[in-house]
Amino acid sequence: MPGAAPHPKSAAMVSVTTWNINSVRLRMPLVEQFLNSHASDVLCLQEIKCVEEQFPAKAFRELGYEHIAIHGQKGYHGVATVSRLPFREISRYDWQDNGEARHIGVQLTDPVHQGMVIENVYVPAGGDVPDREVNAKFGQKLDFLERMTRWADAIDRPTLIVGDFNIAPLESDVWNHKQLLKVVSHTPIEVESLQRFMDAHGWSDIGREHIKAPERYYSWWSYRSKDWKTNDRGRRLDHMWASPELAKEAVGHSVHEYARDWEKPSDHVPLVTEFAL
Repeated sequence: MPGAAPHPKSAAMVSVTTWNINSVRLRMPLVEQFLNSHASDVLCLQEIKCVEEQFPAKAFRELGYEHIAIHGQKGYHGVATVSRLPFREISRYDWQDNGEARHIGVQLTDPVHQGMVIENVYVPAGGDVPDREVNAKFGQKLDFLERMTRWADAIDRPTLIVGDFNIAPLESDVWNHKQLLKVVSHTPIEVESLQRFMDAHGWSDIGREHIKAPERYYSWWSYRSKDWKTNDRGRRLDHMWASPELAKEAVGHSVHEYARDWEKPSDHVPLVTEFAL
């Protein structure tokens, strides 16, 4: 099901999409379908689940995305940023501290948008039990967030960080706040950790700047829910956060829920923010 026609863009506009695609090779037809409708300038993907040599770069180039940065891993995790606009790769942080491919950073280099930094991150899910003493994955998630926070404290230029944070921080970011308080992704300790990350740089949560709480806002629905649309047990796990000065340039933000209804979909949907720089 196609989305709305793309906006006409002035020379100073830039649109950025983030999408946990849950295997880019398997879902490349869906990516093509989305980009043919929305033509974002920059697309940040998480969980590409392939190494660089397996990434469908040719298909992206045929769609006009000539600039590609990939931090891949065989079968798991992995992030990639593709763009119509020229960029240079600037960083690959190992916030997991175990070599997993969960981050890539780029900086736009074209004359109009030069200097815009886009960080693409896939925060670990954290396992099923919200206790680091019995669940090492949960501890890794909290440590990942702590390393991100130390990094954010030293940021000295306008930055956009996007991706699957695997945390739904607000009550209206989940289908049932009380029921999910002890469920990984919405526990108080995770929310507090994410808040420290926000405070370290003064990030602006662009999604909630444009879709004000307590309005419903989800980006993920479990495959376990057979009728995801009727049950609507969603969570807002995906985010687009910007430095305060960059956030002021955000002129639009949208959540493309219809993509969850496509054939063989990702369990996440694309988020798009448009900036007038």
